[in-house]
Amino acid sequence: MTMAITMTPQPYMLQEHDIIHSENNDRYILRVRDLPSEDKPREKLTAFGPKNLSMAELVATLLGTGTRKEEVMKMAQRIVQEYGEKALIYETQPRRLAEALDIPFSKACQIVASFELGRRFFEKRSGRPLFIRTAKQAYYYFQSMSEGKKEQLRGLYLSSRYEVIHDEVISVGSLTANIVHPREVFQPAIERGAVAVIIAHNHPSGNVQPTTDDMAVTNQLVAAGRLLGIDLLDHLIITRGKFISIMEVKTNE
Repeated sequence: MTMAITMTPQPYMLQEHDIIHSENNDRYILRVRDLPSEDKPREKLTAFGPKNLSMAELVATLLGTGTRKEEVMKMAQRIVQEYGEKALIYETQPRRLAEALDIPFSKACQIVASFELGRRFFEKRSGRPLFIRTAKQAYYYFQSMSEGKKEQLRGLYLSSRYEVIHDEVISVGSLTANIVHPREVFQPAIERGAVAVIIAHNHPSGNVQPTTDDMAVTNQLVAAGRLLGIDLLDHLIITRGKFISIMEVKTNE
């Protein structure tokens, strides 16, 4: 069933685990060298400061140069459009980023390293924890995924107080039980001492209904989580302006 974001949220419930169980963008984009000096990313950064640059311009400044087949501004804009800003910020695997976007590995490393620096600084300075207790709250957190051109699976890792302690891009590409291994989902939870996971993936097609593979992946992860003592609280499917909770679907079957 499709959940409207206005419906009354049902709070997530952690379980006790004391017992061990046996495409192409055709719009023309000017090359940096063709732009007026005041519109070139580096010159604009120098003159007006970083707050006046778009995300694509900041990425272009970071990359510095493009490749023989793709100019740097076009590459930067494609990176932001296809991967999504939030997914880009939380990506930690440069090889996955390079393969998903068909960009040089060295440039993927630059992007991952730069956002890691920012994330570390923010984590040290930020004094306000974030808590996720309902599917609606999880949807608001993940809703930027609806803009992604590629299907992505992300994980949100929680403490016993429902505090978000980690966000990770788990995979990029079609979601199938053969591709998504429980190890990839639960390894970050083990490393960070999380007791619960919420996963979400987008359907670029706009169809919010879960597929057979979506249900199979969910069942596989629920079973794996029981063995590890880590709750899979929810699996959300997100499209533009709407979402569905697979756990709600399973509850009402």
